[in-house]
Amino acid sequence: MAGECKDKNCPFHGNLRTRGAVRRGVVVSAKAKYTAVIEIPFVNPMAKFERFVKKKSKIHVHIPPCQTVKEGDFIEVGECRKISKTKSHVFIKKIKA
Repeated sequence: MAGECKDKNCPFHGNLRTRGAVRRGVVVSAKAKYTAVIEIPFVNPMAKFERFVKKKSKIHVHIPPCQTVKEGDFIEVGECRKISKTKSHVFIKKIKA
């Protein structure tokens, strides 16, 4: 942690509570202020060929000002209430830099 913050949407220093799914993914974009885009890989079964297909989804994540992430970091995010039109997940911890 970089220090205290006054962000009300910080799960550590603010009032934001996480609930629901906890996901892990790789940061693919951290250009916006307090926002990062992460990519979550998963596999789906394909019944016709009895094989699995690799897929991925991208979600927008709120990054509190007391945390720092950069592209390529492997992070854990938690689901929370809607923060903006596209953000409904918040940064929890950095797994691997």
